[in-house]
Amino acid sequence: MLLRPAAVEAALWRRRAESDGIARERLFLRYRALARMVAGAEFKRRPAYGLERADFDQFAFGGLLESIDSFDTSYGVPFEHFARPRIVGAISDGLARASEAGARWSQARKVGAERVRSLLGVSAGSRPDKVAELADLASALAAGFLAAEADASAADANVSVNPYESLAWRELSFAVSRELDALPDPEGRVLRRHYRDGVAFSHIATLLGVTKGRISQIHAAGLNRLRDRLRAFW
Repeated sequence: MLLRPAAVEAALWRRRAESDGIARERLFLRYRALARMVAGAEFKRRPAYGLERADFDQFAFGGLLESIDSFDTSYGVPFEHFARPRIVGAISDGLARASEAGARWSQARKVGAERVRSLLGVSAGSRPDKVAELADLASALAAGFLAAEADASAADANVSVNPYESLAWRELSFAVSRELDALPDPEGRVLRRHYRDGVAFSHIATLLGVTKGRISQIHAAGLNRLRDRLRAFW
């Protein structure tokens, strides 16, 4: 029997009220598009203070998580109406903090540095310039590699590509996607949320109810496991 969307929604909120972490994560994924839509609108209408669209997305994700935790179905309003002003408020708060701090790095470089630190065990205060340089390369490789399957069908027809190289790249992309889906939890959950959904370590930590340091450890273990499972392609 097929469940109506409203029934599925109600069931998720009941389970979230019972502190069901899986239901909480599913609610986050269900409304992730709302957060991104609000972030996009705010990015267009506000001064960015040197930040990028990715920064706005992360601020919005924080507001979405807070909204999921504080929403009560007895309010009698749709969740979207409850969450939207709170997401906007989270973006405003994030911009205020960024403006005051005069943030030197964009969100992409910060996220990249987190990835590298999790793999190399580099402390957050260690030589940020060198970490950032490594992060730029590592982030581009990792994110592009894991997203390649989704991008393959949209490749520019005007770009000349060796057909054998193209086939090998597509096969490798499919293998990465398949193995990413096959990773055991919590490693699979962390890598899928981070690379496929673009969620920062800090928000994944909130989502899963663990520390940011623990997410960093899981991320490193997951990438190492993914690398080992893909050795046949290297």
